[in-house]
Amino acid sequence: MSFKELLESWRENAAQPHTATQYAVRLPVDAAARLAALAEMFPGRSAEQLITDLLGAALQEVETSMPYVAGRKVISNDEQGDPIYEDVGLTPRFIELTRKNRKRLEAELPKAK
Repeated sequence: MSFKELLESWRENAAQPHTATQYAVRLPVDAAARLAALAEMFPGRSAEQLITDLLGAALQEVETSMPYVAGRKVISNDEQGDPIYEDVGLTPRFIELTRKNRKRLEAELPKAK
């Protein structure tokens, strides 16, 4: 999700499931001031909700910014018939670890009765 899309979602007030684990951070003064400004601009959102959404957008940006590194194995061909090589960069490992950790975190969620 881009930051522009994030701003739109704040207007719509969408919610997603959250982990059972809580994370505590201390913000630099400038970041805390910006967070407070956003909280005033979007009074329907708590500082925690804003942090959650901003972190999600930043993590998405990190993932899409990981460079493609062509490996030796051809995994497909493009529309012109040129080979597409497997990605041996950071992205496949990041996706693999994300899936693994998502399963673990989902298992920790309380079961619906």
